[in-house]
Amino acid sequence: PRLGEFNSQALANTAWAFACAGCLTSDGIVAFFDHVIDIVSTFEAIELSQLYPFWLLMCVEHPHARQLEPQLQERLRQAYVQTMPRPSRLQRNVSTALSRLGWTHEFEYVTEEGFSLDMARPTLKHCIEVDGPSHYLRDAASDTFVENGATRLKTRLLESFGWTVTRVPYFEWGRLQSDVEKRHYLEAKLGNSGRGEVAERRGVAI
Repeated sequence: PRLGEFNSQALANTAWAFACAGCLTSDGIVAFFDHVIDIVSTFEAIELSQLYPFWLLMCVEHPHARQLEPQLQERLRQAYVQTMPRPSRLQRNVSTALSRLGWTHEFEYVTEEGFSLDMARPTLKHCIEVDGPSHYLRDAASDTFVENGATRLKTRLLESFGWTVTRVPYFEWGRLQSDVEKRHYLEAKLGNSGRGEVAERRGVAI
């Protein structure tokens, strides 16, 4: 069907698919965006939540494209924020291990753009995302897990806004049997930067 024949749900699904796939370089993407904005008043809340990451990515990759009115920007943001999941037991487990390590953080920190970060140090713009099964697809050819489009999109957007993103996959964390193993794992994940942050708060020279 032609673009004008798409209903609001089809347009929202298409915008979400474009964003997740990172396909915002085609010649028609700005025209598609303009059409969506022209009829955005007909979108339901769930459709606005799908449109929000697409709009953010448009701002990053097409900064000279049509701008949204501040009121509409806030509507998109609020719709997206309302879809945030509740913290999981896995997330709380990793948070506890980080606290034991000395990596103090804010739990479920919400960025200015509306992204919920599992654990974050906002002043350093460093976050840790704990990823359960819904964040992955299984590659049949290699029999390995790969991040899905939504997870890659969130990382891409956060990095474009200056964040360092460290991810803790559930299948790696699930193999850790002791607090010592969890500590060593997190130290390796955080690397020199993370150890420096911990040492600084403890007043240790590094």
